[in-house]
Amino acid sequence: MTSAGGPAARVGVFGLLGSGNLGNDGSLEAVLGYLRAEHPDAVVDALCGGPEVVTARYGIPATRLHWYRGEYRTASRAGAIAGKALGKLVDAFRTAAWVRRHDVVIVPGMGVLEATLPLRPWGFPYALFLLCASGRLSGARVALVGVGAAPIANRSTRALVRRSARLAAYRSYRDVQSRDAMRAMGVDTARDEVHPDLAFALPAPPAGAPSAPPGRVCVGVMDFHGGDDDRDRAEEIHRRYLDGTTRFVRALVEDGRQVRLLTGDACDAPVVAAILDAVDSPLVTAAETASLADLMKEAAAADAVVATRYHNLVCALRVGVPTLALSYAAKSDALMAQMGLGDYCHPAREVDADRLLEQFRSLERRSARLRETLVEGNRAAARRLDHQFTALTSALFPATGRTRDQDHHRDRPQAQAHTRQETP
Repeated sequence: MTSAGGPAARVGVFGLLGSGNLGNDGSLEAVLGYLRAEHPDAVVDALCGGPEVVTARYGIPATRLHWYRGEYRTASRAGAIAGKALGKLVDAFRTAAWVRRHDVVIVPGMGVLEATLPLRPWGFPYALFLLCASGRLSGARVALVGVGAAPIANRSTRALVRRSARLAAYRSYRDVQSRDAMRAMGVDTARDEVHPDLAFALPAPPAGAPSAPPGRVCVGVMDFHGGDDDRDRAEEIHRRYLDGTTRFVRALVEDGRQVRLLTGDACDAPVVAAILDAVDSPLVTAAETASLADLMKEAAAADAVVATRYHNLVCALRVGVPTLALSYAAKSDALMAQMGLGDYCHPAREVDADRLLEQFRSLERRSARLRETLVEGNRAAARRLDHQFTALTSALFPATGRTRDQDHHRDRPQAQAHTRQETP
Protein backbone atom coordinates (compact mmCIF):
# COMPACT_ATOMS: atom_id res chain seq x y z
CA MET A 1 0.00 0.00 0.00
CA THR A 2 1.05 3.55 -0.62
CA SER A 3 2.34 5.29 2.49
CA ALA A 4 4.60 8.19 3.28
CA GLY A 5 8.02 7.09 2.07
CA GLY A 6 6.75 3.56 1.42
CA PRO A 7 6.42 1.54 -1.76
CA ALA A 8 3.84 2.56 -4.34
CA ALA A 9 0.60 0.58 -4.36
CA ARG A 10 0.29 -1.95 -7.17
CA VAL A 11 -3.21 -1.58 -8.61
CA GLY A 12 -4.82 -3.73 -11.28
CA VAL A 13 -8.00 -2.99 -13.21
CA PHE A 14 -10.04 -5.89 -14.57
CA GLY A 15 -12.89 -6.41 -17.01
CA LEU A 16 -14.11 -6.42 -20.60
CA LEU A 17 -12.22 -3.19 -21.26
CA GLY A 18 -10.98 -2.08 -24.67
CA SER A 19 -13.39 -4.52 -26.30
CA GLY A 20 -15.60 -2.02 -28.11
CA ASN A 21 -18.10 -1.17 -25.35
CA LEU A 22 -17.90 2.56 -24.65
CA GLY A 23 -19.64 2.29 -21.28
CA ASN A 24 -17.10 -0.18 -19.93
CA ASP A 25 -14.22 1.99 -21.10
CA GLY A 26 -15.85 5.10 -19.63
CA SER A 27 -16.03 3.39 -16.23
CA LEU A 28 -12.33 2.57 -16.53
CA GLU A 29 -11.57 6.16 -17.44
CA ALA A 30 -13.38 7.40 -14.33
CA VAL A 31 -11.41 5.07 -12.05
CA LEU A 32 -8.11 5.97 -13.70
CA GLY A 33 -8.96 9.64 -13.17
CA TYR A 34 -9.52 8.94 -9.47
CA LEU A 35 -6.27 6.98 -9.15
CA ARG A 36 -4.19 9.58 -10.96
CA ALA A 37 -5.66 12.43 -8.92
CA GLU A 38 -5.74 10.84 -5.47
CA HIS A 39 -3.05 8.14 -5.69
CA PRO A 40 -0.68 9.43 -8.37
CA ASP A 41 2.18 7.14 -7.32
CA ALA A 42 0.14 3.96 -7.78
CA VAL A 43 1.50 1.56 -10.40
CA VAL A 44 -1.48 0.58 -12.56
CA ASP A 45 -1.98 -2.13 -15.17
CA ALA A 46 -4.95 -4.07 -16.60
CA LEU A 47 -6.18 -7.60 -17.26
CA CYS A 48 -8.78 -6.98 -19.93
CA GLY A 49 -10.50 -7.94 -23.16
CA GLY A 50 -8.66 -5.52 -25.46
CA PRO A 51 -5.17 -4.94 -24.06
CA GLU A 52 -3.82 -3.18 -27.16
CA VAL A 53 -6.66 -0.63 -27.07
CA VAL A 54 -6.32 -0.03 -23.32
CA THR A 55 -2.57 0.54 -23.55
CA ALA A 56 -2.84 2.84 -26.57
CA ARG A 57 -5.75 4.88 -25.17
CA TYR A 58 -4.93 5.06 -21.45
CA GLY A 59 -1.17 4.57 -21.34
CA ILE A 60 -1.10 1.60 -18.94
CA PRO A 61 0.34 -1.89 -19.50
CA ALA A 62 -2.34 -4.48 -20.20
CA THR A 63 -2.64 -8.26 -20.45
CA ARG A 64 -5.25 -10.22 -22.38
CA LEU A 65 -8.05 -11.52 -20.16
CA HIS A 66 -8.37 -14.93 -21.84
CA TRP A 67 -5.65 -17.25 -23.08
CA TYR A 68 -7.98 -18.59 -25.81
CA ARG A 69 -8.61 -15.78 -28.28
CA GLY A 70 -11.93 -17.22 -29.48
CA GLU A 71 -13.46 -17.14 -26.00
CA TYR A 72 -16.57 -15.15 -26.95
CA ARG A 73 -17.20 -16.88 -30.28
CA THR A 74 -19.61 -19.83 -30.40
CA ALA A 75 -17.63 -23.06 -30.47
CA SER A 76 -19.09 -25.74 -32.79
CA ARG A 77 -16.05 -27.66 -33.98
CA ALA A 78 -14.13 -30.11 -31.82
CA GLY A 79 -10.95 -28.04 -32.02
CA ALA A 80 -12.68 -24.87 -30.84
CA ILE A 81 -14.43 -26.72 -28.01
CA ALA A 82 -11.13 -28.23 -26.89
CA GLY A 83 -9.45 -24.82 -27.11
CA LYS A 84 -12.09 -23.24 -24.90
CA ALA A 85 -11.87 -26.07 -22.36
CA LEU A 86 -8.08 -25.83 -22.20
CA GLY A 87 -8.38 -22.07 -21.94
CA LYS A 88 -10.45 -22.37 -18.75
CA LEU A 89 -7.65 -24.30 -17.09
CA VAL A 90 -4.90 -22.02 -18.35
CA ASP A 91 -6.84 -18.91 -17.31
CA ALA A 92 -7.05 -20.15 -13.72
CA PHE A 93 -3.26 -20.09 -13.46
CA ARG A 94 -2.85 -16.89 -15.50
CA THR A 95 -5.39 -15.00 -13.42
CA ALA A 96 -3.90 -16.17 -10.12
CA ALA A 97 -0.40 -15.19 -11.22
CA TRP A 98 -1.59 -11.73 -12.32
CA VAL A 99 -3.55 -11.06 -9.13
CA ARG A 100 -0.61 -12.02 -6.91
CA ARG A 101 1.39 -9.13 -8.35
CA HIS A 102 -1.06 -6.56 -6.96
CA ASP A 103 -2.10 -5.04 -3.68
CA VAL A 104 -5.49 -3.98 -5.04
CA VAL A 105 -7.59 -5.02 -8.06
CA ILE A 106 -10.52 -2.81 -9.09
CA VAL A 107 -13.42 -3.93 -11.27
CA PRO A 108 -14.64 -0.52 -12.50
CA GLY A 109 -18.40 -0.32 -12.86
CA MET A 110 -20.02 -2.40 -15.62
CA GLY A 111 -22.87 -4.87 -15.18
CA VAL A 112 -20.58 -7.63 -13.95
CA LEU A 113 -23.17 -9.13 -11.57
CA GLU A 114 -26.07 -9.30 -14.00
CA ALA A 115 -27.28 -11.23 -17.03
CA THR A 116 -29.62 -8.67 -18.58
CA LEU A 117 -27.96 -9.44 -21.93
CA PRO A 118 -27.13 -12.95 -23.24
CA LEU A 119 -24.37 -14.46 -21.10
CA ARG A 120 -22.83 -17.91 -20.66
CA PRO A 121 -21.68 -18.90 -17.15
CA TRP A 122 -18.26 -20.10 -18.31
CA GLY A 123 -17.47 -16.81 -20.02
CA PHE A 124 -17.12 -13.63 -17.98
CA PRO A 125 -18.83 -14.94 -14.79
CA TYR A 126 -16.16 -17.65 -14.59
CA ALA A 127 -13.40 -15.09 -15.22
CA LEU A 128 -14.77 -12.87 -12.43
CA PHE A 129 -14.89 -15.84 -10.06
CA LEU A 130 -11.25 -16.66 -10.82
CA LEU A 131 -10.32 -13.04 -10.06
CA CYS A 132 -12.15 -12.87 -6.73
CA ALA A 133 -10.97 -16.32 -5.60
CA SER A 134 -7.38 -15.44 -6.50
CA GLY A 135 -7.68 -12.21 -4.53
CA ARG A 136 -8.92 -14.02 -1.44
CA LEU A 137 -6.13 -16.64 -1.67
CA SER A 138 -3.32 -14.16 -2.33
CA GLY A 139 -4.42 -11.37 -0.02
CA ALA A 140 -4.98 -8.83 -2.81
CA ARG A 141 -8.04 -6.69 -2.18
CA VAL A 142 -10.57 -7.11 -5.00
CA ALA A 143 -13.05 -4.22 -5.23
CA LEU A 144 -16.27 -4.30 -7.25
CA VAL A 145 -16.81 -0.56 -7.61
CA GLY A 146 -20.13 0.91 -8.71
CA VAL A 147 -21.19 -2.32 -10.41
CA GLY A 148 -24.58 -3.39 -11.71
CA ALA A 149 -26.43 -6.49 -10.58
CA ALA A 150 -29.77 -8.10 -11.35
CA PRO A 151 -31.69 -11.32 -10.62
CA ILE A 152 -30.22 -14.25 -12.58
CA ALA A 153 -32.28 -17.28 -13.56
CA ASN A 154 -29.47 -19.56 -14.77
CA ARG A 155 -28.28 -21.56 -11.75
CA SER A 156 -24.64 -21.85 -12.82
CA THR A 157 -24.32 -18.16 -13.63
CA ARG A 158 -26.06 -17.21 -10.39
CA ALA A 159 -23.77 -19.45 -8.33
CA LEU A 160 -20.62 -17.98 -9.89
CA VAL A 161 -21.84 -14.40 -9.46
CA ARG A 162 -22.90 -14.98 -5.85
CA ARG A 163 -19.57 -16.59 -4.95
CA SER A 164 -17.60 -13.83 -6.68
CA ALA A 165 -19.45 -11.14 -4.75
CA ARG A 166 -18.89 -12.92 -1.44
CA LEU A 167 -15.15 -13.25 -2.11
CA ALA A 168 -14.66 -9.57 -3.00
CA ALA A 169 -13.12 -7.35 -0.32
CA TYR A 170 -15.24 -4.33 -1.28
CA ARG A 171 -18.53 -3.87 -3.10
CA SER A 172 -20.56 -0.85 -4.13
CA TYR A 173 -23.44 -0.61 -6.59
CA ARG A 174 -24.78 1.88 -9.11
CA ASP A 175 -28.39 1.58 -7.93
CA VAL A 176 -30.47 0.21 -5.06
CA GLN A 177 -31.93 -2.53 -7.26
CA SER A 178 -28.44 -3.97 -7.78
CA ARG A 179 -27.80 -4.19 -4.05
CA ASP A 180 -31.24 -5.72 -3.50
CA ALA A 181 -30.54 -8.32 -6.20
CA MET A 182 -27.33 -9.41 -4.48
CA ARG A 183 -29.05 -9.54 -1.10
CA ALA A 184 -31.73 -11.78 -2.64
CA MET A 185 -28.94 -14.07 -3.91
CA GLY A 186 -27.71 -14.53 -0.35
CA VAL A 187 -24.89 -11.95 -0.23
CA ASP A 188 -24.53 -9.93 2.98
CA THR A 189 -24.89 -6.36 1.71
CA ALA A 190 -25.22 -4.63 5.09
CA ARG A 191 -21.99 -2.65 4.54
CA ASP A 192 -22.37 -2.19 0.77
CA GLU A 193 -23.11 1.34 -0.45
CA VAL A 194 -24.98 2.67 -3.47
CA HIS A 195 -23.58 5.51 -5.58
CA PRO A 196 -24.31 6.91 -9.05
CA ASP A 197 -22.75 5.26 -12.07
CA LEU A 198 -19.03 5.98 -12.33
CA ALA A 199 -19.50 7.70 -15.69
CA PHE A 200 -21.11 10.64 -13.90
CA ALA A 201 -17.60 11.41 -12.64
CA LEU A 202 -16.39 12.11 -16.17
CA PRO A 203 -16.17 15.78 -17.20
CA ALA A 204 -19.00 17.17 -19.28
CA PRO A 205 -18.19 19.04 -22.52
CA PRO A 206 -17.19 22.65 -21.84
CA ALA A 207 -19.81 25.34 -22.15
CA GLY A 208 -19.83 26.85 -25.61
CA ALA A 209 -18.98 23.60 -27.40
CA PRO A 210 -20.16 23.49 -31.02
CA SER A 211 -23.91 22.95 -31.29
CA ALA A 212 -26.10 21.36 -33.91
CA PRO A 213 -28.89 23.09 -35.81
CA PRO A 214 -32.01 23.61 -33.68
CA GLY A 215 -34.34 20.65 -33.52
CA ARG A 216 -31.79 17.83 -33.71
CA VAL A 217 -32.72 14.60 -31.91
CA CYS A 218 -30.15 11.98 -30.95
CA VAL A 219 -31.45 8.41 -31.12
CA GLY A 220 -29.20 5.86 -29.45
CA VAL A 221 -29.69 2.38 -30.89
CA MET A 222 -28.55 -1.08 -29.87
CA ASP A 223 -28.16 -4.53 -31.34
CA PHE A 224 -30.85 -5.66 -28.94
CA HIS A 225 -32.07 -9.27 -28.84
CA GLY A 226 -33.43 -9.42 -25.30
CA GLY A 227 -31.74 -10.84 -22.22
CA ASP A 228 -30.26 -14.14 -21.15
CA ASP A 229 -33.73 -15.60 -20.57
CA ASP A 230 -35.00 -14.53 -24.01
CA ARG A 231 -32.84 -16.72 -26.24
CA ASP A 232 -35.82 -18.62 -27.65
CA ARG A 233 -37.40 -15.42 -28.97
CA ALA A 234 -34.32 -13.30 -29.52
CA GLU A 235 -34.97 -12.71 -33.21
CA GLU A 236 -38.60 -11.75 -32.63
CA ILE A 237 -37.53 -9.23 -29.96
CA HIS A 238 -34.86 -7.80 -32.24
CA ARG A 239 -37.26 -7.45 -35.17
CA ARG A 240 -39.87 -5.69 -33.04
CA TYR A 241 -37.25 -3.35 -31.57
CA LEU A 242 -35.78 -2.48 -34.97
CA ASP A 243 -39.18 -1.99 -36.62
CA GLY A 244 -40.46 0.25 -33.83
CA THR A 245 -37.30 2.33 -33.65
CA THR A 246 -37.23 2.75 -37.43
CA ARG A 247 -40.86 3.92 -37.46
CA PHE A 248 -40.07 6.44 -34.74
CA VAL A 249 -37.08 7.83 -36.67
CA ARG A 250 -39.19 8.05 -39.82
CA ALA A 251 -41.87 10.00 -37.92
CA LEU A 252 -39.26 12.49 -36.70
CA VAL A 253 -38.01 12.97 -40.25
CA GLU A 254 -41.56 13.54 -41.51
CA ASP A 255 -41.75 16.37 -38.95
CA GLY A 256 -38.60 17.85 -40.50
CA ARG A 257 -36.33 16.94 -37.58
CA GLN A 258 -32.65 16.10 -37.96
CA VAL A 259 -31.84 12.72 -36.40
CA ARG A 260 -28.38 11.70 -35.24
CA LEU A 261 -27.95 7.95 -34.61
CA LEU A 262 -25.71 6.98 -31.70
CA THR A 263 -24.26 3.64 -30.61
CA GLY A 264 -22.42 2.39 -27.55
CA ASP A 265 -20.76 -0.77 -28.83
CA ALA A 266 -19.15 -1.87 -32.07
CA CYS A 267 -21.83 -4.55 -32.46
CA ASP A 268 -24.54 -1.87 -32.89
CA ALA A 269 -23.32 -0.89 -36.39
CA PRO A 270 -25.74 -3.21 -38.28
CA VAL A 271 -28.72 -1.56 -36.56
CA VAL A 272 -27.52 1.87 -37.67
CA ALA A 273 -27.07 0.60 -41.22
CA ALA A 274 -30.56 -0.92 -41.25
CA ILE A 275 -32.22 2.31 -40.09
CA LEU A 276 -30.26 4.46 -42.55
CA ASP A 277 -31.27 2.12 -45.38
CA ALA A 278 -34.94 1.98 -44.34
CA VAL A 279 -35.46 5.71 -43.79
CA ASP A 280 -33.17 6.88 -46.62
CA SER A 281 -33.17 10.60 -45.79
CA PRO A 282 -30.40 13.21 -45.64
CA LEU A 283 -31.90 14.28 -42.32
CA VAL A 284 -30.66 11.04 -40.71
CA THR A 285 -26.94 10.70 -40.06
CA ALA A 286 -24.77 8.44 -37.92
CA ALA A 287 -22.24 9.70 -35.39
CA GLU A 288 -18.78 8.20 -35.11
CA THR A 289 -17.99 7.93 -31.42
CA ALA A 290 -14.94 6.37 -29.77
CA SER A 291 -15.59 7.32 -26.13
CA LEU A 292 -18.20 8.51 -23.69
CA ALA A 293 -16.76 12.00 -24.15
CA ASP A 294 -17.72 11.78 -27.83
CA LEU A 295 -21.21 10.61 -26.88
CA MET A 296 -21.59 13.50 -24.44
CA LYS A 297 -20.62 16.00 -27.14
CA GLU A 298 -23.23 14.56 -29.49
CA ALA A 299 -25.93 14.57 -26.81
CA ALA A 300 -25.09 18.10 -25.65
CA ALA A 301 -25.61 19.41 -29.17
CA ALA A 302 -29.14 17.97 -29.42
CA ASP A 303 -32.51 19.23 -28.23
CA ALA A 304 -33.42 15.78 -26.88
CA VAL A 305 -32.14 12.21 -26.71
CA VAL A 306 -33.95 8.89 -27.06
CA ALA A 307 -31.63 6.00 -26.26
CA THR A 308 -31.43 2.31 -25.43
CA ARG A 309 -27.94 1.55 -24.14
CA TYR A 310 -27.45 2.34 -20.47
CA HIS A 311 -24.40 4.54 -20.97
CA ASN A 312 -26.04 6.42 -23.85
CA LEU A 313 -28.60 7.39 -21.24
CA VAL A 314 -25.92 8.27 -18.69
CA CYS A 315 -24.14 10.53 -21.19
CA ALA A 316 -27.32 12.37 -22.14
CA LEU A 317 -28.33 12.86 -18.51
CA ARG A 318 -24.80 13.89 -17.56
CA VAL A 319 -24.93 16.82 -20.00
CA GLY A 320 -28.43 17.82 -18.86
CA VAL A 321 -30.38 17.05 -22.03
CA PRO A 322 -34.02 15.86 -21.76
CA THR A 323 -33.89 12.12 -22.31
CA LEU A 324 -36.31 9.28 -23.04
CA ALA A 325 -35.18 5.73 -22.31
CA LEU A 326 -35.92 2.73 -24.47
CA SER A 327 -35.52 0.57 -21.40
CA TYR A 328 -34.42 -3.05 -21.63
CA ALA A 329 -33.69 -3.64 -17.92
CA ALA A 330 -34.53 -2.35 -14.46
CA LYS A 331 -31.21 -0.52 -14.34
CA SER A 332 -32.41 1.94 -16.99
CA ASP A 333 -35.65 2.59 -15.13
CA ALA A 334 -33.69 3.12 -11.90
CA LEU A 335 -31.28 5.53 -13.58
CA MET A 336 -34.09 7.61 -15.04
CA ALA A 337 -35.88 7.73 -11.67
CA GLN A 338 -32.67 8.78 -9.90
CA MET A 339 -32.35 11.73 -12.26
CA GLY A 340 -36.01 12.77 -12.01
CA LEU A 341 -37.15 11.46 -15.42
CA GLY A 342 -38.85 8.28 -14.28
CA ASP A 343 -41.95 9.04 -16.39
CA TYR A 344 -39.92 8.88 -19.60
CA CYS A 345 -39.26 5.18 -20.05
CA HIS A 346 -40.52 2.97 -22.88
CA PRO A 347 -40.06 -0.83 -23.08
CA ALA A 348 -37.37 -1.81 -25.60
CA ARG A 349 -38.92 -5.26 -25.98
CA GLU A 350 -42.22 -3.79 -27.20
CA VAL A 351 -41.47 -0.54 -28.99
CA ASP A 352 -44.73 1.14 -29.97
CA ALA A 353 -43.75 3.98 -32.30
CA ASP A 354 -47.00 5.89 -31.79
CA ARG A 355 -46.82 5.73 -28.00
CA LEU A 356 -43.11 6.55 -28.11
CA LEU A 357 -43.84 9.63 -30.21
CA GLU A 358 -46.44 10.77 -27.65
CA GLN A 359 -43.91 10.38 -24.83
CA PHE A 360 -41.31 12.24 -26.87
CA ARG A 361 -43.64 15.19 -27.47
CA SER A 362 -44.42 15.32 -23.75
CA LEU A 363 -40.68 15.32 -23.04
CA GLU A 364 -40.17 18.28 -25.35
CA ARG A 365 -43.07 20.23 -23.87
CA ARG A 366 -41.45 19.95 -20.44
CA SER A 367 -37.91 20.49 -21.73
CA ALA A 368 -37.10 23.65 -19.76
CA ARG A 369 -38.27 22.21 -16.46
CA LEU A 370 -36.51 18.89 -17.07
CA ARG A 371 -33.22 20.67 -17.77
CA GLU A 372 -33.48 22.33 -14.37
CA THR A 373 -34.20 18.94 -12.80
CA LEU A 374 -31.10 17.48 -14.43
CA VAL A 375 -28.89 20.30 -13.14
CA GLU A 376 -29.88 19.39 -9.59
CA GLY A 377 -29.56 15.68 -10.34
CA ASN A 378 -26.00 16.10 -11.59
CA ARG A 379 -25.03 18.15 -8.55
CA ALA A 380 -26.33 15.40 -6.29
CA ALA A 381 -24.51 12.74 -8.32
CA ALA A 382 -21.22 14.65 -8.02
CA ARG A 383 -21.57 14.83 -4.22
CA ARG A 384 -22.35 11.13 -3.93
CA LEU A 385 -19.49 10.10 -6.19
CA ASP A 386 -17.09 12.19 -4.13
CA HIS A 387 -18.22 10.09 -1.18
CA GLN A 388 -17.72 6.92 -3.26
CA PHE A 389 -14.08 7.77 -3.91
CA THR A 390 -13.53 8.74 -0.27
CA ALA A 391 -14.92 5.36 0.80
CA LEU A 392 -12.75 3.60 -1.78
CA THR A 393 -9.60 5.25 -0.47
CA SER A 394 -10.49 4.30 3.12
CA ALA A 395 -11.17 0.68 2.14
CA LEU A 396 -8.28 0.07 -0.26
CA PHE A 397 -5.58 2.60 0.63
CA PRO A 398 -5.80 3.05 4.41
CA ALA A 399 -2.06 3.77 4.75
CA THR A 400 -2.35 7.07 2.90
CA GLY A 401 -3.23 8.62 6.25
CA ARG A 402 -5.47 11.38 4.86
CA THR A 403 -9.05 11.49 3.70
CA ARG A 404 -10.01 12.58 0.24
CA ASP A 405 -12.19 15.36 1.65
CA GLN A 406 -9.27 16.82 3.62
CA ASP A 407 -6.95 16.97 0.62
CA HIS A 408 -9.45 17.46 -2.21
CA HIS A 409 -8.98 21.19 -2.76
CA ARG A 410 -5.29 21.33 -1.83
CA ASP A 411 -3.97 18.35 -3.79
CA ARG A 412 -6.29 18.17 -6.83
CA PRO A 413 -4.45 20.71 -9.06
CA GLN A 414 -1.07 19.11 -8.40
CA ALA A 415 -2.47 15.64 -9.04
CA GLN A 416 -3.96 16.74 -12.33
CA ALA A 417 -0.65 18.20 -13.43
CA HIS A 418 1.05 14.91 -12.59
CA THR A 419 -1.52 13.07 -14.71
CA ARG A 420 -0.93 15.31 -17.70
CA GLN A 421 2.79 14.63 -17.56
CA GLU A 422 2.46 10.85 -17.36
CA THR A 423 -0.52 10.13 -19.59
CA PRO A 424 0.40 9.69 -23.28
